[in-house]
Amino acid sequence: MRREGGFVTVAVVGLAAVLVAVGALVATLGTVAVARHRAAAAADLAALAGARHLLDGRACDAARRVAKAAPAVLEDCRADGTSVTVRVGVRVGALGTARARARAGPPAGRHRPGDAG
Repeated sequence: MRREGGFVTVAVVGLAAVLVAVGALVATLGTVAVARHRAAAAADLAALAGARHLLDGRACDAARRVAKAAPAVLEDCRADGTSVTVRVGVRVGALGTARARARAGPPAGRHRPGDAG
C-alpha cells in the first residue's frame, strides 16, 4: 500500500500560495487604478486653476499650487494665451508614477484685453 496522506497538506499549501499571489496582484492593480484616477483628477483641477489665471499670467503658478495640494507633482505646464495644458504625476510607491494630462481655457465671457467682443 502506498501512503498518500501528505498530499492534502501539500495541496492546501500550494492553493494558499496561489491565493496569496492572486490577492497581491489584485491589490497592486487596485493601487495603480486609484493612482491613475488621482492623477486625472489632479490634472483636471490644475488645468482649471491655470485657466482661471490665464489672463493675468499666473496660470502655471496656480496649476502648481493646486497639483501640490492634490497631492501630485506638476511635471509640465504650457499656457498659450487661449488655454492651459498640464501634465501631472502621482507616485505609486515602488511601481512608478501615474501620469495624466488635462487642458482648459478661460471661463466663458472673459476676453483678453484688446480682444473684440
